[in-house]
Amino acid sequence: MRFDEETMSTASHQPATRPVATPYTPGRTAEGEQIMAVADTLVLAYGLHPAEIARIPEGTATDNYAIADQTGQRHFAKVYRTREHLDLERASVELSEYAADGGVATARATRTREHELLETHGRLAMSLWSYVPHTETAEGGLTGARWAAVGTAMGRLHSRLAAHPAAAPTQNPGAAVCDVAASRYRFERLIHAYQHKPRLGEFETWALQAAREREAILGDVERTLASLPQLTVQVLHGDMAGPNVLFKNNEVAAIVDFRPPTPGYLAWEIGRLGCDPKSVLDNSADSWLTGYTGLTLAYRDANPKASADDLLSSLRVGCAAMLCSAFPLSVPVERPHIVDAALEAYGRVRHEAALMLLDRLPVLEEALRDALR
Repeated sequence: MRFDEETMSTASHQPATRPVATPYTPGRTAEGEQIMAVADTLVLAYGLHPAEIARIPEGTATDNYAIADQTGQRHFAKVYRTREHLDLERASVELSEYAADGGVATARATRTREHELLETHGRLAMSLWSYVPHTETAEGGLTGARWAAVGTAMGRLHSRLAAHPAAAPTQNPGAAVCDVAASRYRFERLIHAYQHKPRLGEFETWALQAAREREAILGDVERTLASLPQLTVQVLHGDMAGPNVLFKNNEVAAIVDFRPPTPGYLAWEIGRLGCDPKSVLDNSADSWLTGYTGLTLAYRDANPKASADDLLSSLRVGCAAMLCSAFPLSVPVERPHIVDAALEAYGRVRHEAALMLLDRLPVLEEALRDALR
């Protein structure tokens, strides 16, 4: 797995706060028909009788629902919009279950009456999950004790996934973590697309300028990556981003929304979460580095087989990955219908954080190296 371009993170394995649930009384609308289909699937495939079904924010490929059954037990349902990739969805659920079986904090999938992880035979393709109550995501950034909590949870996860039968850990050249040539080509095409639009809005004008800045410094990124040592590649979570880490107070209650088991760089997954743009910019540089150091030290305690090179390099990898990614600068060109104020704000924050990290990388790495000795 390379961190060249990101898919849009889902902010919605389950809600940060309990949704406002409504009694199960759907009307004759598309939404009502969908809720009726969810209710039927719960009864027929799972033997559950819903008392409340509430729509909650959707993922990129799912419609999500919070459910209370007639016993008062709460559940979380993911309805897949297409059946095209159900084998991959099943593999993702299996990876989550594998992590849970190893003691990692995850939400548990509820099996159907046929003991299947996914219901695929009826009107809807759906998975059903245990509901983790009273949680909030790490989407707003990491602060305080949550840095170490994330490090511990991620270390335990990676330690467990190192034994996954899909792939044994290997050592690969660190420079290959990002395909800089592909990123350069992507920025060139993006700049060309913006230049040929008849009119540019405020965010598009900014995105064009940011894309030019990023293209201009890709040579620096390439040189930064060239000095990386051999790094560990193994099965990962695959989408370790803030929305997929659920906190209860300052403890990690669950890591959710796994991708299918695919080998990737440990340093990439550590850096992706640790270098979250909001975490970087919502703190002073010293405060953020203290938090990042706490994450890596807690990670090392939880996954003692991880090499010092993986931990130290995660900072450089996280910075380079952001700089090589055209997301969300590319969204107004490729998916203009999803552009909103939140995405625009995230784009500006992400760009600023990446440039700051690159500028201060030698100082930050030296401080992290001293802490890891």
